[in-house]
Amino acid sequence: MLLENIKSTGDIKKLSLDQLDKLADELREFIIEKTSEHGGHLASNLGVVELTIALHYVLDLPEDKIVWDVGHQSYAHKILTGRMNDFDTLRQYKGLSGFPKTRESKCDAFNTGHSSTSISAGIGLVEAARLLGRKSTVVSVIGDGALSGGMAYEALNNASKLDRNFIIILNDNNMSISESTGGLSKYLTDIRTAPKYNDLKSEVTKSLKKLPVVGDSIKESISRTKMGIKQLVVPGMFFENLDITYVGPYDGHNIQKLIKVLSEVKKFNKPIVVHIHTKKGCGYEPAEKYPTRFHGIEPFDIKTGIPIKKKEFISWTDAFSHTILNLAEADKRIVAITAAMPEGTGLKKFATTYPDRFFDVGIAEEHAVTFAAGMAQGGLKPVVAIYSSFFQRAYDQIVHDVCLQNLPVVFAVDRAGIVGRDGETHQGIFDLTFFGTLPNMTVMAPKNKYELRNMLKYAFRLNSPVAIRYPRGTAYSGLKEYDSPIEYGKSEIICEGRDIAIIAVGNMIETALEVREQLRENGFEATLVNARFVKPFDTQMLDRLSLNHHIFVTIEENILAGGFGERVTEYVSQKHLGVNMMNFAIEDTFVEHGDVNSLRRMLGLDAPSITQRILSECARLDEDMDNPF
Repeated sequence: MLLENIKSTGDIKKLSLDQLDKLADELREFIIEKTSEHGGHLASNLGVVELTIALHYVLDLPEDKIVWDVGHQSYAHKILTGRMNDFDTLRQYKGLSGFPKTRESKCDAFNTGHSSTSISAGIGLVEAARLLGRKSTVVSVIGDGALSGGMAYEALNNASKLDRNFIIILNDNNMSISESTGGLSKYLTDIRTAPKYNDLKSEVTKSLKKLPVVGDSIKESISRTKMGIKQLVVPGMFFENLDITYVGPYDGHNIQKLIKVLSEVKKFNKPIVVHIHTKKGCGYEPAEKYPTRFHGIEPFDIKTGIPIKKKEFISWTDAFSHTILNLAEADKRIVAITAAMPEGTGLKKFATTYPDRFFDVGIAEEHAVTFAAGMAQGGLKPVVAIYSSFFQRAYDQIVHDVCLQNLPVVFAVDRAGIVGRDGETHQGIFDLTFFGTLPNMTVMAPKNKYELRNMLKYAFRLNSPVAIRYPRGTAYSGLKEYDSPIEYGKSEIICEGRDIAIIAVGNMIETALEVREQLRENGFEATLVNARFVKPFDTQMLDRLSLNHHIFVTIEENILAGGFGERVTEYVSQKHLGVNMMNFAIEDTFVEHGDVNSLRRMLGLDAPSITQRILSECARLDEDMDNPF
């Protein structure tokens, strides 16, 4: 087995060219096996096996640099840099990350996790090498989906100024997570289906040279003008007009050809785009057939491709999907927008049912938000469904284009809180802070799937911006009997007690119920409150509870800084000096990858950890004669 001989960076160079196709087969088999056991990003990784082999064969890592855009296609890269034996810990707490991590290996040149960043980072590495006198080849690998992000164009504009080698691999598989959309996708499709420029150029050049007397002068004239051969056969001449050399498209699964091309383009003293065409999920039939389903997958049966754990309960995303469909049926002004994630955000059914009212803008969160603002200004009722961690990319647009104009845009904040195995770049732990700081913004978090539905209905009745945040995974269906009408800025009392008041935000109500029961076993009958509104929060409720409660406890799955707990603490410190505040949230840190339960234990956000701290605080206060329990 060839793969067993790849123990460290550079070992691949010991293989002959004829052995590389077999190595590709072994890499695919290994990636499929490990992903079937631990879950992960499968289709994207299978699509770049040959490209990764070619890059490692031509480049000298870690002196040379590879920046993987997004990074969910880096499994083969990790294996070829000596991390094969770590794959049994893939995406587990304290184990191997599913994305490039500079702390794992010097061969991971840049941490990635969000799209459209690789060209910018690559230019930075090129300029760093220049200024520090290093000779290294820098390669940025970006997909056609990621190339729809505006940051990529800002970087391409800057790349045109380089007078040093910089290789941009355009990995074109007609997909982001879902199928790519928009003008760029059509542009690349036109290139793929057009006669191959490089072959044609060669034939034309040969023919011109055969013409007596005038042949060479015609050839030179064509070479000197932008309206040359490429202008005739490549639609738009987009890259060339930016003064970035373009070559391709090439078969991204032909290792020999890729090695030859990469060896040549290393010699260029300017930026160059190498366009390759690959198939997402290549080599595994279920992933080839359903690449979106196998983008991020839970453990599955290799023979069938069917997940091992059957989906038995409705997810939070499903609850959103069903509700938005029903609301759209009753109100034709409701439109839905997402950024390359119709399946992930639950809008696929909406797109099928109301195609004229559904808009997938591609990986362009900034545009999605301002686009929604324009629709709201025009009289429509837009909902923008994006993952929490990706809303961060559109913060300026949320501030200036929605909140400043007080426009009725509903933000469906999916994957809020700790999402688990994708790690730091995907944890949705900042949204309560950045949404909650904005004037005119209302922020809500439902305790269960029924409340999510009611909050969505309520949000479309407000004539102002609203963010509704809900987590990943199975939607909580408990506490169905607690279904009081939603009133602006009002919380909901679940259980009445005394001395200790627990105020939980959204999905943390489940944990809070456990905490209350554990406190009860220790002799304390706590009050439990479902916050419902994070902004504005219920100050009247706090005023009332302060009369017979010595401790207020807030629980949220968000960073502490600027979150719900800090706002409550500020209010209580000004109005109710006799009340002791305890905030349970995420401290000033990024949260690594791992299963959600392990991460909560690590962060002290599990029920036993919270209970123990509350009991310790009660014991401390009990020693104070002024605050007896």
